[in-house]
Amino acid sequence: MAERQSIIPTMRYEDAPRMIEWLCRAFGFEKHLVVPIGEDKVAHAELVLGGSMIMLGSTRDDDLGKLMVSPRAAKITTQAAYIVVGDAKAHYARAKAEGAEIIRDLREEGHGGWGYGARDPEGHLWYFGTYDPWA
Repeated sequence: MAERQSIIPTMRYEDAPRMIEWLCRAFGFEKHLVVPIGEDKVAHAELVLGGSMIMLGSTRDDDLGKLMVSPRAAKITTQAAYIVVGDAKAHYARAKAEGAEIIRDLREEGHGGWGYGARDPEGHLWYFGTYDPWA
């Protein structure tokens, strides 16, 4: 059995239900688990893409929420997720068609493979590419 991912990026979104749908359409994530709080909040969600997973939830005023805000609220982001994809060109086209803000155009990387960078509608940074550092 293949080893599972042991580092899972987590993030908060102001409009988590909308962003879950957008992340699935634009970046190809699939819902693994979504735990709603009423109609407009998410307590916890797990989205998968290939062998990768992210976790997310709605911004809220709890112990963690006091320490973790969305990039939109902070007006800056301090980290990004890099996710290995099989076809960076097709992934780039899909993200662009769904309105992802492209912050680094698709290009051949000096260290191997193709990749690009994007910002989602709430400001989180994402990098997708064919370079697999494990290979």
